[in-house]
Amino acid sequence: MKWLSHIGKQASRMASMELFRYIGPGFFVTVGFIDPGNWVTNVAAGSQFGYQLLWVVTLSTIILIVVQHNAAHLGIVTGLCLSEAASKFFKPWLRILMLGSAMVACVATALAELLGGAIGLNMLTGLPIAVGAVLSAVFSAWMLFSKNYQRLEKWIMGFVSLIGIAFVFEIWLADVSWVQTAVGWVTPTFPPGALPVIMGVLGAVVMPHNIFLHSEVIQSRQWNAQGDDVIKKQLKYEFLDTLAGMGAGWAINSAMIIMAAAVFYKNGIVVNELPQVTITLEPIFGKASAVVFALGLLFAGLSSSVTAGMAGGSVFAGIFIEPFDINDPHSRIGVGITLLGALAGIMLLPDPFKGILWSQIALSLQLPLTIIPLILLTSSRKVMGEYTNRRLGASVLWIVGLIVIGLNIALLVDLAR
Repeated sequence: MKWLSHIGKQASRMASMELFRYIGPGFFVTVGFIDPGNWVTNVAAGSQFGYQLLWVVTLSTIILIVVQHNAAHLGIVTGLCLSEAASKFFKPWLRILMLGSAMVACVATALAELLGGAIGLNMLTGLPIAVGAVLSAVFSAWMLFSKNYQRLEKWIMGFVSLIGIAFVFEIWLADVSWVQTAVGWVTPTFPPGALPVIMGVLGAVVMPHNIFLHSEVIQSRQWNAQGDDVIKKQLKYEFLDTLAGMGAGWAINSAMIIMAAAVFYKNGIVVNELPQVTITLEPIFGKASAVVFALGLLFAGLSSSVTAGMAGGSVFAGIFIEPFDINDPHSRIGVGITLLGALAGIMLLPDPFKGILWSQIALSLQLPLTIIPLILLTSSRKVMGEYTNRRLGASVLWIVGLIVIGLNIALLVDLAR
């Protein structure tokens, strides 16, 4: 019987190795969950409204899983990223509206990321925000154009993940109301004045540039060229990858709001500067919490500004039906527009904290212009062939799209009052 046990172990080991062949893109996208934009919106939600807006993280994560899986679905089956597919199959007016607004979303994302890196540098060295933003942009551009990002990616993700895990761990140390937390996760509420923060959290979780980036990372592997068996296997494993990555993001985002509610809201403190968040890290890191937070913010800003630049390059190259390639002029132009546009915006901002928050709101406003075209593409037999969305899948996607549109309309009405 020992040989049967040995065979079983070998089969299990081979299955695990097979799984890890396909795991990765979902966790790569999850870096966006702990970027400066998320930190600002989550801390604003927790410090201003306590546990009441936790439901937004739950809803946003569900939307994210559905949308990111659909973007990956497109890349796996067609071998095209979202931008390439839009350029190939859409009429010019829809292509211009979708991809033009997507470039603006990439710039808004990079603005938040560069600001986060600049604030981290300011906390560490005292450098002015404008100078720190320029240095962050130069460093991100150098990492992209020299391809050094591939070497440093794991180190950066590891350190930024440490901060995220610290938030998760600290909820066990803080005086958290778990009853209010449980209710907050599943009970939609709209406290007065909360709608901009709600949309900021939504935009910080379901980030348009990540939808484009996920399809780009997936299509670069060209699974579609390896036959139906590989496509079907990849579709199955990719969903597990997305589910695991987005689940980790849900836990980290929730932990940030919970900690802000337990530390700030409970004591009547409204956070309007990122350095205030260091208070939440003191139980673990003590007096060094400010340094640890500043380093985490710096690395989060640098790593996510690189991914924002990659997304901008992917969107712009896709206009010419080309994949992202930093050696290609179209990809380089897209990266340049993203980083330089973000820098220009930063120079005009009077308040960095509010600038980051409103950049995330801008992302939520662009979401319908990414999600609806994505649904049209993946529900088209001309594009997807036999892998087109079935009726149930298409219905879920349209419900998601209508929810996002409804929330954006509510925000615009609220702002117009």
